[in-house]
Amino acid sequence: MTMSRRLQRVMPAAVLAGIILVDLLSGRDQSLVGLLVMPPLLAATALGRRATVGYGMLALVAGALVGIYDRQYTDAALLAHSIRLCGVILATVLAVGACTLRVHREGRLAQLRTQAAANQAALQMAEALQLSLLGPPPRVDGLEATVRYLPASRHAQVGGDWYDGFSLLCGASMLVIGDVAGHDAPAAATMAQLRGMLRAIAQSTAGSPATVLGTLDQVLVDLELPTLVTLTVATITLRADGTATLCWSNAGHPPPVLARADGSTELLERTPERLLGVGTGVDRTDHELRLCPGDTLLFYTDGLVERRTAPLDDGFDWLVGELQARGREPLDQLCDELLAELGGRVDDDVALLAVRLPGAQPARR
Repeated sequence: MTMSRRLQRVMPAAVLAGIILVDLLSGRDQSLVGLLVMPPLLAATALGRRATVGYGMLALVAGALVGIYDRQYTDAALLAHSIRLCGVILATVLAVGACTLRVHREGRLAQLRTQAAANQAALQMAEALQLSLLGPPPRVDGLEATVRYLPASRHAQVGGDWYDGFSLLCGASMLVIGDVAGHDAPAAATMAQLRGMLRAIAQSTAGSPATVLGTLDQVLVDLELPTLVTLTVATITLRADGTATLCWSNAGHPPPVLARADGSTELLERTPERLLGVGTGVDRTDHELRLCPGDTLLFYTDGLVERRTAPLDDGFDWLVGELQARGREPLDQLCDELLAELGGRVDDDVALLAVRLPGAQPARR
C-alpha cells in the first residue's frame, strides 16, 4: 500500500478527532458540530460503504455528545443544533451513495483492466502461433527477401494469411502469398496444410505456377477440404546477364506490385482467375515478364489494400503510389513504412513478402 493510500485511510479518523479536539478547546460557547459532515465524506473517497456508514455514525454520536458540552440543548440553541445533526445524517447518506458509485466504478475498471490484459495476452499468443505456423522468414537464392505479418486488431485468433519462398530443384525460386478464408484455428490449420502441400507439389511436379495451382486445386477436391483460398504463385529464374524471368499465376488474389529500378511502378494485374476451393476444371494461366537488377516485387494479402469506407481500386492506387515513392528503399524499411501507413489498426490480417533482384544500385527519385 502506498503512502498516499495510507493517508487516505487514516484521514477521516484524524479529521474527526481534530474537530472534536478543536471544539473542546474553543470553549462551551463555540460549536463546531457542523464540521462533522467531513469525516463520512472523506471516508467515501477511500474506504468502503461499511466504513463510511461507521464514520457517519461516529460523527453523529460525537456531535450529540459535544452538543452537551457546548450547551446546545437549551431552548435557544436546540433548533440550530438539531439542524447541524441532521446535516451530519444527510452528509452520511450522500457519502454512502458516492461511496457506492465509486466502488462500482473501481470494480468495473478492474474488470476492464483484467479483460484488456487477457485480450492482449490472447493477441500476443495468436500472433506467436501464427508466426510459428508460418515458420522462419524464407530464404531464396540470389534474391533479397523480407516478410512481415500484422494481425487484425479486431480478432484475437489466428488466421489463414501466409507467405512462403523456397528454391526449386531446377534452380528457380518459388514465391507464394495466400489467404485462407476465416480468422480461426481451422483457417490456420488449413493454411499450414496448404503450405506443406504446395511445397511438395512444387518440388515433385517441376511445373509452372499455373500447373502448381491446378494440382493444388485438385488436391483440395480430393481431400474434401471445405475452404476457399486466394493464392499467387510465382517463380523467378536468374539469368547469366544479371536479369531474371518472373513467371506467375494468380488464383483470385490481389495482384503483386512491381517497382522497377528506373522508378516506374506497375500493378501486375491480369484477367482475374477463380480462387481455389470452388471446383476443378479451371484453366490456369502463366504470365511472364523480365526483371532487371534492382527491381522490387511486393506480394501481399488483401488486408493491406481493403478498406471498409473506400473502394478496392482506391487501395490499389494507394499502394502503387507508395511503391512509386518508396520502392527503392531497403526492403525492411519499405515494409515497415507500408504497415506504419495503416496506423497499426487493420480490419484484416496483413502478410507481406517483398523481394528484390540484387545487382545495380536502384535509383532514387
